[in-house]
Amino acid sequence: MTWDHSRGFDPMVATSRAFEAAHPGVTITWEKRSLQAFADRPIEEMAGRYDLMVIDHPHVGEVAGSGLLMPFDGQGREAELSALAAQSVGLSHPSYEFDGRQWSLAIDAATPVAAFRPDRLEAAPETWDGVMVLARQGRVAFALIPINALMTFMGMARNLGADVGRAGGFVDRAAGETVLARLGEIVALMDPRCLTLDPIGIYEWMGRTADAPAYSPYGYGYTNYSRAGYCRFPLIFADAPGLERADPSGTVIGGTGIAVSTASKHVDLALDYAFWIAGAECQAGLFFDAGGQPGNAVAWESDRCNTASRNFFRGTRATLESAWLRPRHDGYMGFQEKGGDIVHAFLRGEATRDATLDALEKAWAESLP
Repeated sequence: MTWDHSRGFDPMVATSRAFEAAHPGVTITWEKRSLQAFADRPIEEMAGRYDLMVIDHPHVGEVAGSGLLMPFDGQGREAELSALAAQSVGLSHPSYEFDGRQWSLAIDAATPVAAFRPDRLEAAPETWDGVMVLARQGRVAFALIPINALMTFMGMARNLGADVGRAGGFVDRAAGETVLARLGEIVALMDPRCLTLDPIGIYEWMGRTADAPAYSPYGYGYTNYSRAGYCRFPLIFADAPGLERADPSGTVIGGTGIAVSTASKHVDLALDYAFWIAGAECQAGLFFDAGGQPGNAVAWESDRCNTASRNFFRGTRATLESAWLRPRHDGYMGFQEKGGDIVHAFLRGEATRDATLDALEKAWAESLP
């Protein structure tokens, strides 16, 4: 099971065909689910049906003690595991480690970055002041459905240096107020459809419509939209803006990993495939060529991969390397769902700043063990 986008599905099919060719008698069949279902659907609903699953790292806290996933450590492949850890882009590899075990291998790396139309904008602004100049000209749009609204809120707070997701409270009050004020200001200047779009929706709009907004300050990057022939107006991706200075740090790391179900009758083959597609050679070669967005640093440093993607990897690397790993405790996923709705209600003008921050703190406290 993987997710329904060319970035999530096509490389899995292509690598499976290559794996099958090298392993006569083996067949790997992929099914796909929507991006929202990918973020929301519990792993326990899939582990009994699928040998291989592409997963989102915030789920690992829920399943670490469940026995549903096969850990990648302790399989006699420690040298391979160490190599992958050394080749991690930012916290991509350790994001799948929980309670001292490695529950998935990073095959895809992403975090909110900036994107712009080079035919309509010379360069991406490096600070929030520059973003606001473009917003007042009606040239800015970014994804703000509930999940992205929460990720943006947390990333902006982290960029201000605030602690987020602490045992003693969700976010520093002053930082939370600052972030909500800035979000409220820019939302009023953008097309209301931003509140209904995920990053794919924004990039489809920017990449396929002549008079679309020229710039997006935050959105999980999609190298597909920077490649020749994928959309009418290829995008350039750049580091996210800093709120007070040219500093992209604090965005909330995403990406995907590949996991193996303990219910599989073919664990060794599944592990072989997983380690292979996470490895440097496949990531910088077939995986990228088939539309994937590698999680391996060898691909991010590849001249070939950067040339084919308008420098996507080098252009956003600083943001990835300074991205923040969100909480993953058992209970976090419930908070993420509630928290996104809470921030979204504020952006729709249905709640005050104080009420929003109070609601976030309450939801956070309820999520903790």
